[in-house]
Amino acid sequence: MPVQVTPQAIAKKLHSLPGRGCIVVTGSGMQAISDLFSEPGASRTILDAQVPYSRKALHEFVGESTDQHVSVAEAQLMAQSALKRAEYLSEGDEGDRPLFGVGCTAAVATDRVRRGEDRAHIAWVTKTRSGGASIWFDKQARSRADEDAVVSAIVLNSIAEALEIEERLELDVLETERFDEID
Repeated sequence: MPVQVTPQAIAKKLHSLPGRGCIVVTGSGMQAISDLFSEPGASRTILDAQVPYSRKALHEFVGESTDQHVSVAEAQLMAQSALKRAEYLSEGDEGDRPLFGVGCTAAVATDRVRRGEDRAHIAWVTKTRSGGASIWFDKQARSRADEDAVVSAIVLNSIAEALEIEERLELDVLETERFDEID
């Protein structure tokens, strides 16, 4: 059973490990980046963190577009692109540290009418493994900040999974919401 921790504790743990990587989020998940950078040692863990918010910026980051925006396929493409960037940025570094890429694509609470569900898809990848998670929110139950807190927790948990540590943030998934792990 995973050990439950706070965002600060998981950031400290991640910074104490040899793994390094890149994170790319769009739509939500920005608090995870803030949590990582708020603890000393972020430069040992994070090679790059990006927020390509427009579709054009995201397309430019990943080099192609998916059939469906805010989808598992898009999150996986983002994670693969993030891993490639981590490999590029770590060229010439001493040691053989594990590398990871994390991608998060989300459509969360907004101030306009939007078709479709509030949802997020987060994928992570290393040279040998991959995974992730998806969540569909109850639009009536949460604010944008509340949804971002859950998405950001999943992003941090994804990095923990990629680096094979036990610590995880507890996810506050409501009975009216759906959470699925991605293989």
